Amino acid sequence: MEIKTTYFPSLEKVRDAAARLDGIAIKTPFSRNARFSKMLQCEVFFKREDLQNVRSYKIRGAYYKMVGLAPEERAHGVVCASAGNHAQGVALSCKLLKIKGTIYMPTTTPDQKIEQVQLFGESFVTVLLKGDTFDDAQTLAKLDSKASGKAFIPPFDDEKIIEGQATVGLEILEQTLTPLDYVFVPIGGGGLSAGLSSVFKYLSPKTKIIGVEPEGAPSMKVSLALGENTSLKQIEKFVDGAAVKRVGDLNYTICRETLDSVITVPEGKICETMLALYNKDAIIVEPAGALSIAALDLYADMIKGKAVACVVSGSNNDITRTAEIKERALLYGQIKHYFIVKFPQRVGALREFLTEVVGPNDDITHFEYTKKTNRENGAAVVGLELKSPEDLEPLVARMKNRSFFGDYLNNKPELFQFLV
Repeated sequence: MEIKTTYFPSLEKVRDAAARLDGIAIKTPFSRNARFSKMLQCEVFFKREDLQNVRSYKIRGAYYKMVGLAPEERAHGVVCASAGNHAQGVALSCKLLKIKGTIYMPTTTPDQKIEQVQLFGESFVTVLLKGDTFDDAQTLAKLDSKASGKAFIPPFDDEKIIEGQATVGLEILEQTLTPLDYVFVPIGGGGLSAGLSSVFKYLSPKTKIIGVEPEGAPSMKVSLALGENTSLKQIEKFVDGAAVKRVGDLNYTICRETLDSVITVPEGKICETMLALYNKDAIIVEPAGALSIAALDLYADMIKGKAVACVVSGSNNDITRTAEIKERALLYGQIKHYFIVKFPQRVGALREFLTEVVGPNDDITHFEYTKKTNRENGAAVVGLELKSPEDLEPLVARMKNRSFFGDYLNNKPELFQFLV
């Protein structure tokens, strides 16, 4: 195997990481999923990192980085920045290694994630809520590291972090009973994808490794297309465990050699997958945890009859996001639609809309209207949940025939952002 990058994780280092993690990180299940296997006519296996002891794979890299610190570095303590999973991995590692840690988290971090970090780290960690974004928190964490001498524990762009995350790939190859044709792996900063794909290039080079990013944060895909690691100006932050403006430099140089492809999945499709996993498989995942599974439909023709693995990366989902997840899934499935409806300023107009325009299987889920006495028509914002996407065209036709149609908002992001 010819390597064209200055750093590449060696099997020796990855196996050392696996040995160090023995008894620390759980060897998570690698199990066949009957529903997806039947639906896609292939053998689909899930690597269940959502069942890891911090509910994501992040403990692997964090612990391996920290266990290798020199005694004087341990004495000074560590510092990191994270909005969730990395913080939990560092926190548990602090407790296990008895190292004092300072963890910077954005002020917008949900209480549930803050409580989990404190639960895993106990008295060994101090959580500081600073800045409005992860980038703000990370800037302050690095300044703290420089001023105090605490070791900075990066979330993904680090050799030890990559080698720790690579143990996911090592475990898959130890657990599978049949050669794998495809492995789908989520990409955020790229530590997991860089580590896992490296192991496969050594031990199973015929396996195709497909990196998966959210459509709103395609930092690896863009970088590979441009031929250099590139920072995105704007990203959609919904898939918070995988939405980064720039992947790690080390990770980029590895992935350009080891990934067979990088694809993106719409955030709405990810939400659909999350709900289906919960309702049909009793699996709870965070948005990033559903990424690899959500990508399977895009490869349906290619994976038919093949052996396929998906890395389910984490399950740290905040229950308060459920309404938004459902909304995004319905919008993606073309079931939920928003309109500006023009109501004539006369008695009975609303009754006519309900009886003659809204279909018998349509459900009004949103209605905002203020009567205007100085106009012939009053506009209302109306949200409708349909039984089927095919019901949309007849609905719009009935609105237009009876002069109720004002505008369709789903395809107008500048207005739609105020509703979702």
